[in-house]
Amino acid sequence: MSPRRRSTRWVLFVLFVVVPLAEIYVLIQVGQVIGPWWTILLLVLDSIFGTWLIRREGGRAFAALRSALESGRMPARELADGGLILVGGTLMLSPGFVTDAFGILLILPFTRPAFRGLLTRVVTARLVAAPRNARRPGPGPDGSVVRGEVVDDS
Repeated sequence: MSPRRRSTRWVLFVLFVVVPLAEIYVLIQVGQVIGPWWTILLLVLDSIFGTWLIRREGGRAFAALRSALESGRMPARELADGGLILVGGTLMLSPGFVTDAFGILLILPFTRPAFRGLLTRVVTARLVAAPRNARRPGPGPDGSVVRGEVVDDS
């Protein structure tokens, strides 16, 4: 089994087993300390705050993306911010304090740069890590060039 497949299995295990168990544990602990009704109220307030934060930061990210596109520059930072806000918002959809806390960290403008750097490293590693024995098309010793003509029948 390849190292990439092994790491993917661990990530899936953490996402589908460890995170829900952590959510249940934290909900039970908070419920025991402040009571079940206060816990539910806190979850509702957390959702309201998350909705407000997503709308605010999503609007800012969209405005920055539009500005970058209008100025003609590559919107890499703006796209990464939009993706992080989207993932943070998705985490805010699941009930629980652990995923909400992580989602808020992805959305907040002063914590997002750290996650943007991590996202950049992960994407760069995945794009650069191509198989060494992959045959690439095009001119060169490993690929061939097929000459042709494009015919437009319209």
